[in-house]
Amino acid sequence: MSKATFNPTRFNNSNNTPFNEVMDKHLSRRNFVKRGLGLSAMTAFGGFGLSACGSDNNDSSTPATPTTPTTPTAPTQSSAVLGFESIPGSLTDAVAVPAGYSAYVLAPWGTPLNSKAAAWKDDGSNTADDQANSVGMHHDGMHFFPLNDAGDDGLLCINHEYIDEDALHPTGPTYDTDGKRSVIDEVRKEINAHGVSVVRIKLVSGMWQVVENDSYNRRFTGASVMDIAGPLAYSSYLETRYSPDGSQARGTLNNCGNGYTPWGTYLTCEENWPEYFVNKGEKTESQSRIGIPSTDTRYGWNHLAGNDDERLDEFARFDMTPTGSSAANDYRNESNGHGYIVEIDPYNPNSRAVKRTALGRFRHEGCVFGKLEEGKPLTFYSGHDSRFEYLYKFVSDAVWDAADANSSNRLSMGDKYMNAGTLYVAKFSEDGVGEWLPLTLDGMTTDGGTLADSFNSLEEIILNTAGAADLVGATPMDRPEWAAVDPFTGSVYLTLTNNSRRTESTNPANPRLNNNFGHIIRWDEGEAATDFSWDIFVFGSPDDGDAETNLSGLTDLNQFASPDGLAFDTRGILWVQTDNGASEVGEETNDQMLAIVPSTMLDADGNQQVVSADNQTQLKRFFVGPNGCEVTGFAITPDYTTVFANIQHPGNWPYSDKADEETPAGITVRPRAATVMIRKDDGGAVGV
Repeated sequence: MSKATFNPTRFNNSNNTPFNEVMDKHLSRRNFVKRGLGLSAMTAFGGFGLSACGSDNNDSSTPATPTTPTTPTAPTQSSAVLGFESIPGSLTDAVAVPAGYSAYVLAPWGTPLNSKAAAWKDDGSNTADDQANSVGMHHDGMHFFPLNDAGDDGLLCINHEYIDEDALHPTGPTYDTDGKRSVIDEVRKEINAHGVSVVRIKLVSGMWQVVENDSYNRRFTGASVMDIAGPLAYSSYLETRYSPDGSQARGTLNNCGNGYTPWGTYLTCEENWPEYFVNKGEKTESQSRIGIPSTDTRYGWNHLAGNDDERLDEFARFDMTPTGSSAANDYRNESNGHGYIVEIDPYNPNSRAVKRTALGRFRHEGCVFGKLEEGKPLTFYSGHDSRFEYLYKFVSDAVWDAADANSSNRLSMGDKYMNAGTLYVAKFSEDGVGEWLPLTLDGMTTDGGTLADSFNSLEEIILNTAGAADLVGATPMDRPEWAAVDPFTGSVYLTLTNNSRRTESTNPANPRLNNNFGHIIRWDEGEAATDFSWDIFVFGSPDDGDAETNLSGLTDLNQFASPDGLAFDTRGILWVQTDNGASEVGEETNDQMLAIVPSTMLDADGNQQVVSADNQTQLKRFFVGPNGCEVTGFAITPDYTTVFANIQHPGNWPYSDKADEETPAGITVRPRAATVMIRKDDGGAVGV
């Protein structure tokens, strides 16, 4: 790392070969080459659903149990055919859906989850206690967990990425004469608006409704106590004034992407968490590499630290500047408890969340497991959402036992499969093959040494995961975000959202300099844990882009920019959500959700194809969000009759419970992030 040239516009200052150079060399080779690495024909998910047995019983002492998965004899190609017409782009204060569909608002920010919370107030005057017991702000990743076999009763787990202070408070945040935060309830309200909501919903007369004051409803906030598991648990690196033994951390922050597990738990990912902390003194190497600020925190929460023990403990923790004689006397290690995959058991309201440190510490964006095979390890994939950052996978030491999907102690399954294993980072080669580089003490570095030359323990490697990845020669990517696994082929797809700062390559043949539009990459695992093959599946672009921009031949009915959210349903439909970073596309449509069925895209020899002008008629625009928003988060019911999507930071929406009703001209509403439920008017399966 010391050999890198410092660039203040990026945290990754390694000299590793950037992905744009690899991609440029690879573009002429557009077929998805397997390279003899042996793609299994088994389905990725084994045909299981997380349908839970049980009834309407609210008793938290008898949590529901997911249904045991079945061993499939599934085909290697989906039979799904998209049955809707691609919709035009939209630039309105309303959502847009295809003909024959309707969309409704569900669980918007501030919806009370229990009787402790007052109803949402349009003037923003709800208190911190109200917010602690209500749905959080700025919805993001989510997943639906059924509570019965019919799938008409379940739990929606929703991430809340960040806050809008002007919307959260009646007149915006309050500052004293020194420009520092001065109102305790305001800051507590902001902390409580972060995290995760677990919301019970039921289908009543064709409409999903929040079940008020239900025992399953709960919040995890930026202050909730959480357990630490894996290599960093009980280590000196997590020692703080609050947790001297390093066993616990408080809160989960900037929860963006998500995932779930085969045993029925929810995974929430801590993404841009470093800015919530500050170290005004000399920063450690890991703090510098991950981007801990030197001057102030993102929202100034640390300003409220007073002399009394409660305030010192509650707010001072965001300032990591060493002040005490040891880590047990201050919060120099506070941020070390953040940057992880956090596991939540939605079926057990009495359980605590667990931070799984073995899966690495960085700006996690999504966490998806690979194909399930009896007797083989589990694999989880996660991107590091920053420019020039990396793609990671974690391979468990434990091998998969299908009976574990029916465990009554789901967090113990997390202990089994997520506390011990090997963390890898991806290196892409120009000939369509790649290598997973182990982040272990004996992992080879680019200078011929091992990581043991720079780190004293696995704990140190995990604490500075990105720094270790620099040393082994991982490939810097264009903001790797959500991953998804095709349930029929096992291929893994990853969104690379954009990278307008990618200017270091001067190769004129490179079609994606200043990558404003992003692309989706996919790969297949090889026989060895370190091997994979890859190709670019589709490039984002405006429909009128030139030959060096619109490489996938997109049209006005499917042009997109900045692919972000990504999810397969079990029918093999891939749902792609966008966070537009390019004005050329943004002038035509708001952020959107598209659908495509990759496993059906085969050439005459049965090989998977990439999207091109000749085969992209089944890449269709399904949904468009309101002005100012990001479309993010995907969930679907087991019978496919409802798709849920989240609307984050809308500009002037929602006007009513009908999500596709436009806010009338001249009317201004207090914007509320919300989940949108999308259903066919005839009650049939969505998308086909």
